[in-house]
Amino acid sequence: MKRALPLRLHATLATMALAAATGTLVSMPEASAATGSATGYATQNGGTTGGAGGQTVRATTGTAIHQALCSRAGTSTPITIEVTGTINHANTKKVSGAGCDTADGVIEFKKVSNVTLVGVGSGALFDQLGIHIRESKNIIIQNVTVRNVKKSGSPTSNGGDAIGIERNVRNVWIDHTTLEASGGESEGFDGLFDLKDNTQYVTLSYSVLRNSGRGGLVGNSESDRSNGYITYHHNRYENIDSRAPLLRGGIAHLYNNHYVRLNDSGINSRAGARAKVDNNYFEDSKDVLGTFYTDQAGYWQVGGNIFDNVTWSAPGSENRPAGPDPKSNTTVAIPYSHALDAAGCVPAIVSRTAGANKGLQVSDGRC
Repeated sequence: MKRALPLRLHATLATMALAAATGTLVSMPEASAATGSATGYATQNGGTTGGAGGQTVRATTGTAIHQALCSRAGTSTPITIEVTGTINHANTKKVSGAGCDTADGVIEFKKVSNVTLVGVGSGALFDQLGIHIRESKNIIIQNVTVRNVKKSGSPTSNGGDAIGIERNVRNVWIDHTTLEASGGESEGFDGLFDLKDNTQYVTLSYSVLRNSGRGGLVGNSESDRSNGYITYHHNRYENIDSRAPLLRGGIAHLYNNHYVRLNDSGINSRAGARAKVDNNYFEDSKDVLGTFYTDQAGYWQVGGNIFDNVTWSAPGSENRPAGPDPKSNTTVAIPYSHALDAAGCVPAIVSRTAGANKGLQVSDGRC
């Protein structure tokens, strides 16, 4: 497979011609942030191109992001929204229009398609404010940080998920993001990256998920098995209690991820889910793969992984760890091309490439 070249943000300054109470929304003459090409399952089902070919605008507030969506001719008109600065509750209000369905206190991609949201300049920080994708398709989110989104306490946003995707969603690529919390459910936080209610063809790549009780899930209950075809690659999960991720039904491909300090459990394949787990590096963690907290089994195909200081619990009726010597109990065919980095190189590669504000660098196959 031919590897994509590392990408760099190209910050082209435009005349700041429009400054309103809603924040800055400036039309750009051409795209000024390269987004690269989708990978993994986001390349299937027709592919994921986001706002390619459409207008590019720049926004400095959440309200301006909503205004960009709402100013389109229709809900499927392509658009790339470049974001710089801090997006928070104070500057994120509902906007109405033909191309949107938005709400206060959350970045809302609802019933829309063909949208790219990308951080530029000195960075885009979504502070205590979640990103919600619902009943939408062909969405790209890239180079943003989302932190401390709460489901209880104040302020609350997006049900406590940093990025939440639900209800008949297709083709989403989340890339080079940093998703973080400051604790678990008792501190008011929920998941960092949750997918549910018929969400399919999604890739999470080159991202950092850290300091949370819950990394994320696919399926919100044992009966929600309509989700699947999810790829996780070149991500770093750090100081996560569980759900790295939790899989209920469907197929997931997890490769070249670095897992550090999974405190209670990691990849939790259950309720008939099938996970292909390739060339990952698990470090200083517990029960990194298996079926946990349920009697409804899931399955996995493993190969090339490194388990460095990983401990395993004894099996029980609702606790079936794959280790201490993980073996495959299913097979999963992957329909797209991908290049596997050696597991021993994963910590170094992920350290220099994953997360927001890393210049959208990708692996070149070297340690």
